[in-house]
Amino acid sequence: MDDSEIIRQIGELVDKEHHLESEHGSRALNDDERDELHELEVKLDQCWDLLRQRQARREFGEDPNQAKVRPESTVESYRQ
Repeated sequence: MDDSEIIRQIGELVDKEHHLESEHGSRALNDDERDELHELEVKLDQCWDLLRQRQARREFGEDPNQAKVRPESTVESYRQ
């Protein structure tokens, strides 16, 4: 997966996230919807992390294709 594919996937996930949120307006999300939203957020975090890994590898003369998707437990523990 190259950078443009990752960026495309990020766009698709953001669209899904916005659709899910706007579809329900002011009413609270049910359990399934909250689970779906959480899953989208994790996938987004993984995509952003992968893109950053690829950029860092390129910056330091390493192969960006060696970057790997990290598990949820890793990307969700990063401090903002």
